[in-house]
Amino acid sequence: MTIIQLEYLMAVANCGSFSVAAEHCFVTQPSLSMQIKALEEELGVILLDRTKKPIIPTAVGEVVLEQARETLRSYNYIRESVAEMRGETAGKMRLGVIPTIAPYLLHKFIPQFIKEYPRVELEIHEMVTADIIEALKCDQIDAALVASGTCGDGITEHDLFSDHFYAYVSPSHPLFERSNIRIEDIDFKDFILLSRGNCMRDQIFELCQAANDIPSHFYFESGSLDTLMRMVDCTSCMTIIPEMALEFIPQSRRNRVKSIAKGATSRRVALAVSRTYVKQSIVEALRSTILKCVNQEKI
Repeated sequence: MTIIQLEYLMAVANCGSFSVAAEHCFVTQPSLSMQIKALEEELGVILLDRTKKPIIPTAVGEVVLEQARETLRSYNYIRESVAEMRGETAGKMRLGVIPTIAPYLLHKFIPQFIKEYPRVELEIHEMVTADIIEALKCDQIDAALVASGTCGDGITEHDLFSDHFYAYVSPSHPLFERSNIRIEDIDFKDFILLSRGNCMRDQIFELCQAANDIPSHFYFESGSLDTLMRMVDCTSCMTIIPEMALEFIPQSRRNRVKSIAKGATSRRVALAVSRTYVKQSIVEALRSTILKCVNQEKI
């Protein structure tokens, strides 16, 4: 039994396909299949049900996979701990990013980070907050770019910067002529919001419930801020967007952006890290690169 065999087994279980798993592992399908077959022969059991589409683990395969996860976690921990003690900024980081941050921040720091830290393998997944929290707890990702205070126990947060909220208002909305909007003046019958699982939805709920009774059903919900803004453009509705999104709004539509009156109208963006992740040099490299790139834009 080898580490490679366990990694290939995990890949097939996760991908549900030998061909997709082979692509993910950067090997040929025959090589991957041969290694898994050798593992099954050594153990004397069938680990994968190849008659199912997608391929799924057998009952004994599930038991082996559970132990394989622990073995691979320990193996990676040893390698990363040794590299960390050598002072190397190298290794792998699986990074989750929420949809209300990913389109507006990744392009600012990724090119610089890749250039400065070529020995770091950065694997990025766009996920809603609820899925990020679960992935961090299950060791499916190592860190995430999230709104501060959303991940709970067992997660270390590194504060990055503040991101203010703004109203985005249709020209046909009654509040359009105002430059500054109070939460208590918003009619939530004409308000559209992010779909469930997005932490910004929860933050806006908290902000708005302090001033109004919010109806249980909204006119429209979406997982994309861009979609929300496009819906505002073609209806008489309004929504709330983060400051990071402003630079992508065409000048012709900038008059639809309104400041929100005093209150808890911002979020803190943070780098949340699993406490089992030992590569603190990568964490610090990522944190410092993000801050440097964000601060350069403000100059």
